[in-house]
Amino acid sequence: MSYDRVVLQTQAVSYDVDGVSMVGHMAVDDELVGQSDRRAGVLLSHEGGGLDDNVRSRAERLAALGYVAFALDYFGGGQQLPVEEAQARLKVLIDDADAIRRLGRAGLAVLNAHPLVDPGRVAAIGFCFGGTMSLELARSGAPLRAVVGFHPGLRSPRPEDSANIAASVLMCCGADDPIIPVESRQRFEEEMRTAGVADWRIELYGGVGHSFTNPAIDARGFPGFAYNERADQRSWRSMLELFHETLDPPVR
Repeated sequence: MSYDRVVLQTQAVSYDVDGVSMVGHMAVDDELVGQSDRRAGVLLSHEGGGLDDNVRSRAERLAALGYVAFALDYFGGGQQLPVEEAQARLKVLIDDADAIRRLGRAGLAVLNAHPLVDPGRVAAIGFCFGGTMSLELARSGAPLRAVVGFHPGLRSPRPEDSANIAASVLMCCGADDPIIPVESRQRFEEEMRTAGVADWRIELYGGVGHSFTNPAIDARGFPGFAYNERADQRSWRSMLELFHETLDPPVR
């Protein structure tokens, strides 16, 4: 497929985690395939509803900028789930740091195995519970240079493990997000300070709710959930600026 005049090579990648067949989405600039120069990689983790076209398209946007991007799957089958089923799975997963980290590390292994990826220049980004997964991956001590969360879950079953975070951390939150209230943000700030994380920040967008990066969320009618184009664009720019600082990608 083509994206802004860049031809992309995309593929569904199957892999197993704890006996469950996952199907992620890999995207890379077709012109880079076969070259010897390694590129920075970006691991993407989807929202709590499952791997969707929004996250796949963001992997492709990153690939068009010269990154190798892989959107992992943490439910299985590489698809969205009915709301009730997704919520039931998250309820079990949210308190199991080991399971979250296994899912994240499995996706990271797929990304790092790509012949174009430089494992020393990798970032993890996530949306909603995907933000939780990206943070837990960093808390596990995974070699990441940047971690970015969009309307992310900030709570951790083992917050003391934030002492293992070596990456630069950027969390992008809506001030009116019912999932991430003021108290949650304050606890996260204290966690970062106590853990001695060297480089972290929270960007807060006034009048913005949950899932502000997902244009399809309004149709679901969840209270406090709404797409916000300005916050979406601002947070994406902040992410790219951080990548410029930490990954030094090729310039297009």
